[in-house]
Amino acid sequence: MDSEERDRFVESWGSMGILWGINRSMARIHALLLISEKPVDAEAIGESLNISRGNVSMCLKELRNWGVVQRVNLSGERKDYYQTEPDTWNMLYRIAVGRKTREFDPALHALRHLMAETDTSSSKNVHERLTQIEEILTTLDHVIARFLESESGSKTMLDFIRHLSPK
Repeated sequence: MDSEERDRFVESWGSMGILWGINRSMARIHALLLISEKPVDAEAIGESLNISRGNVSMCLKELRNWGVVQRVNLSGERKDYYQTEPDTWNMLYRIAVGRKTREFDPALHALRHLMAETDTSSSKNVHERLTQIEEILTTLDHVIARFLESESGSKTMLDFIRHLSPK
């Protein structure tokens, strides 16, 4: 892969990182690891992406917390090396679970708390809007929870949906 194509992918993936709730540096590091044939050490990641050593370290730690990057030891090497989760579906499943836990669930909880603690009866429009949002988010919560019930079940559902969509 030539460096221009590599850079374009890394930057595009970096911009897309916000969609799954991570910052641009984390997404760029993840992109670099996705297209690397072999595990990469933190120093090489920083040099390749022009990111400080501290930022690389923090991003790798967070990517490991998400479960999408693994630290590996190479025989005869003293440095830690990193690679992406080798199973792409497993990686995407972990991202989906993380997003639901970190973002969706707290937002739904906050909405329900607001509705329980605030009297919106004086404003019919506000009450209707909040009720509609809560109903829609509750339905989505049930669908997402069902989809994320198990990794293998999610993959089966996705395969089914993929076969329904035009090629």
